[in-house]
Amino acid sequence: MIRKNTPFLRLFSTFFLIIFLSSCGPFKPAPSDARKVPPNVNERVRKNIEEGRGFRLMGGQKKGGTFDFASSNELWRASLDTIDFMPLLSANYSGGIIITDWYSDGKNQGESIKISIRFLTNEIRSDSLDVKVFIKKCKSLENCLVTETKGVLISELKKKILYQASVYKKENDKKNFKPYDNTSKPNDRKKKK
Repeated sequence: MIRKNTPFLRLFSTFFLIIFLSSCGPFKPAPSDARKVPPNVNERVRKNIEEGRGFRLMGGQKKGGTFDFASSNELWRASLDTIDFMPLLSANYSGGIIITDWYSDGKNQGESIKISIRFLTNEIRSDSLDVKVFIKKCKSLENCLVTETKGVLISELKKKILYQASVYKKENDKKNFKPYDNTSKPNDRKKKK
C-alpha cells in the first residue's frame, strides 16, 4: 500500500528535522583559550583535577564543587559588596539583575542616584556587566528630571566590581586547590586483593 504525502506528514517531518538538527547546540564545548591549556596531557589532567573539574576512577577520589547559589558567583558577590551602602529595590540572581532604590547622601539637596547592574555572563571580564546609572534632580516634590548618565562613574563601578570579583576568585581557587596525586594506578588495587 502506497501512502500519499499528506500536509500533516510533511509538517510533522519538517518539525522533527528542525528539532533534530538544532538539538546538538547545548552540547557543544565552550571555547577555550589555548594560552591557558597546557599541551601536555598529564598537565591538563593535573590542572583539571586541581581545579575541581574532573574525577578519578578506580581508587581516586571524586572532587566536586560545592554550590552555594549566589554566594559562589564572584561577580554577584562583588557587585553587592560594591553597592552595599545603597538600599536594594530588586536583586534577582536567576534573572541576573540588581536594581537599587533611589539614594541620596544628603549633600546635594534634591538629587539622588539609582544603579542597575545586569549580568551578561558569569566570567570575570569587562563585557560581563551592563551597568546603568540614573540621576534624579528635583526642584520640588513633583518637578523631577531623571537622566541616564554615561561616563566615569560607570567605568569606576565596573572597575571596582571586576577587581573585587577577581580577588574573590583567587581566594576561592586557593581555598579549593588540592594537589593532584597520581600515585595510585588501577592495577595496584587488583594486586592488593
